[in-house]
Amino acid sequence: MARLVAVPTVVVAALFLVEAPSAAAVPPDVVSGVAAAALPALARQSLPLISDLTAAECPELPPLWVVAQVQAESGWDARAHADQPGGSAGLYRLAQPAWVAAGGSPWTADPPMDGSAVLTPEAHLRVAIPWVCANLRAVTTHLAVTGKPTAPLDAMLVCHVAGCPRVTESRTGVPSAGEAGCDERCAGLVHRYLTAVHDNLTRFAADRGHVPRPPLAAPRLPAGTPAGGPLGPPAPREPKTGPPPAPGAPTPAPGNAGPLAPGYPDARPGFVATAWAGGATGCRPPDPTGSGCLTGATRHGLDAVSAAFGGWQNGPVVRTAGCWDRHAWNPGSDHSRGKACDFTVTRPGTFAQGVERDKGWEVAAWLRTNATALRVKYLIWQGRYWDPSVRDEPGSWGTRYTGGGIYDVRSATGGHFDHVHASFRE
Repeated sequence: MARLVAVPTVVVAALFLVEAPSAAAVPPDVVSGVAAAALPALARQSLPLISDLTAAECPELPPLWVVAQVQAESGWDARAHADQPGGSAGLYRLAQPAWVAAGGSPWTADPPMDGSAVLTPEAHLRVAIPWVCANLRAVTTHLAVTGKPTAPLDAMLVCHVAGCPRVTESRTGVPSAGEAGCDERCAGLVHRYLTAVHDNLTRFAADRGHVPRPPLAAPRLPAGTPAGGPLGPPAPREPKTGPPPAPGAPTPAPGNAGPLAPGYPDARPGFVATAWAGGATGCRPPDPTGSGCLTGATRHGLDAVSAAFGGWQNGPVVRTAGCWDRHAWNPGSDHSRGKACDFTVTRPGTFAQGVERDKGWEVAAWLRTNATALRVKYLIWQGRYWDPSVRDEPGSWGTRYTGGGIYDVRSATGGHFDHVHASFRE
């Protein structure tokens, strides 16, 4: 699915002028309502450009929302991109069709090469911010016409992460499971993405106690505005083209979230992992999943998965997690050194099916996307093995997992069909 499908439009909006505070009253580390000192270095460096672009081209898009959304998308890593063709790239993680439609030049390689415009901070923002603004204006009009209660800035986020039909075809503008072609997993992705951006708004706001909230509803528009606004009425679904998915392959995730099927490791729930910077620590207690100890990087990885997926115990994605274990039958296991965790997504000992299998792919794909930041050594899931040196086998994810002569790969647990295994380097 193309990430963004809104058509840029001109919207007549009322402008309200308020008295600006004097320059002397604004702390030097506050720019456009953003606590500049709290930002990642590249965001802080880009803030004057963001303020200029939004002021000149999209005053209804607060700079704070730009820095918060980009943090959720890429963690302000300008060189972020999928390592497979067809993925997304850059600060806003735009796929090539969206990048070109926004006015960017086609990539000379896919994935894009270092130095390309989509991976250059200023060039990327100059293309992406007007594109995001066009979607904001389009959903604003749609919400006003239809009377849906979602705030326009939140609908803009839905449009970006899941596609604008999730706004136009849902009852409120934010899809619930079972509507707008959005299943439980899709609705969960959207919810976590919105939560991640709102958390970043609080984190980066100049006045953290009074984070600017979007209006509760879009403004009323003049009579005669087309039904459905510039996005139009909900369009009928076009039949999918191309070969059918392999039997049992997970359903692709919506829009910006990226596909979850094998060979598409760009899936993300809208939460970018913070990089581990503590180095090698050795195994230290406690291990919150049981007894024993964990290295600093492993505990950081466990906490990151928990934050991204709503907990590691009885959560919406991960049923339970287990990290340190003596593993007497495999003394060389990373578990016995506190350098590995298993994230179980179904009843232990059973083969994950349907939504639960998709959830496992989501976890595995997210860990792979964030492998550098989290110091991931390797991953195992659904009888497949991946580490940063492995090239995906054609039409698949990673390479076949052999079990190393220790594990029965035909069983649900031995073949890692019930849990995602993650080992960490430090």
